[in-house]
Amino acid sequence: MIGSEGGTRSRRGGPARPRPTRVTHPIQPLQMDAATGLLAGVRQVLSPHWDARPPGVQPELIVIHGISLPPGQFGGPWIDRLFTGNVPADAPASLRELAGLRVSAHALVRRDGAVTQYVGFGQRAWHAGRSQYRGRSACNDFSIGIELEGTDTTAYTEAQYDSLAALVALLLATYPTLSSEHIAGHSDIAPGRKSDPGPAFDWPRWRALLNRHLEGVR
Repeated sequence: MIGSEGGTRSRRGGPARPRPTRVTHPIQPLQMDAATGLLAGVRQVLSPHWDARPPGVQPELIVIHGISLPPGQFGGPWIDRLFTGNVPADAPASLRELAGLRVSAHALVRRDGAVTQYVGFGQRAWHAGRSQYRGRSACNDFSIGIELEGTDTTAYTEAQYDSLAALVALLLATYPTLSSEHIAGHSDIAPGRKSDPGPAFDWPRWRALLNRHLEGVR
């Protein structure tokens, strides 16, 4: 889930991962306007929670998150409302602490694989919170944050794995400062504070899909 100020647990050992859930969704080819960092043909719910990256800083890291609102529930308007600052004070009890938060991610992949974009990829979204990657702090400055609708222990869907792989392949092709070697979970950049996308996220499976998509864009 997003940082609170505006991952994965160990990839080895631990309990067996849940099997991927099958959800049928036709994955459409993704296209991006490199000048704006906006995707074409996807749902846009543009967030006010972003600002410019520091001068001279380009995206160098992709951070994968997991989110569900209310916790453990999928669908509904609450992720959009969180990222646009529209969680009311009288929201369901499990969401009231989110009212007034100024947070966002660049994009969300829903359970059916559909992508929603909130912030242009060239801009700084407020997703990482207190974070560090390979000795470098303030990961929002140099990262792109992608949320998967899910929980640490609920199997992500085949459509999500495929959409995420397609999106990351497009990002790698668009931004030469990005690399497939610099992709992390939220828990990797905020260990002890965050656990998403959790042990349910099958990194080897997803990286195999990413490699296939990368072959397709070369």
